[in-house]
Amino acid sequence: MEPMDIVGKSKEDASLPKATMTKIIKEMLPPDVRVARDAQDLLIECCVEFINLISSESNEVCNRVEKRTIAPEHVLKALEVLGFGEYIEEVYAAYEQHKIETMDSLKGGKWSNGAEMTEEEAVAEQQRMFAEARARMNGGAVAPKQPDAEPSLES
Repeated sequence: MEPMDIVGKSKEDASLPKATMTKIIKEMLPPDVRVARDAQDLLIECCVEFINLISSESNEVCNRVEKRTIAPEHVLKALEVLGFGEYIEEVYAAYEQHKIETMDSLKGGKWSNGAEMTEEEAVAEQQRMFAEARARMNGGAVAPKQPDAEPSLES
């Protein structure tokens, strides 16, 4: 019989991408060190098990404070409870770096033209887009944009 995890899926269903994990493993070792495939598989399984352990404890921490969503502070507390307190500072720094990188990618994403908009410009653009949508819905023409007109929040 196959071992099951807490959500009812087999252990084989929960894994990490082998190519990514192999790359991480190789980056951590000197270039002249090779890792056997069995050792790579074992490292991947250890990572999956560690994630399961931290997730489970984070959920328990979350439940103790009567929250329904696991937050970063729950994960950090779980690390402490499980005896990984020495890693909290490094994990928190990685989390902060991830937030910065995520914000940078959102700013430069598909909805951004690289230039920041002021709130007034954003409201004016939103109103222009609303007017175009209303015109399309009503089958009429789009009213010409009036650059000196005061943007209105009414729709």
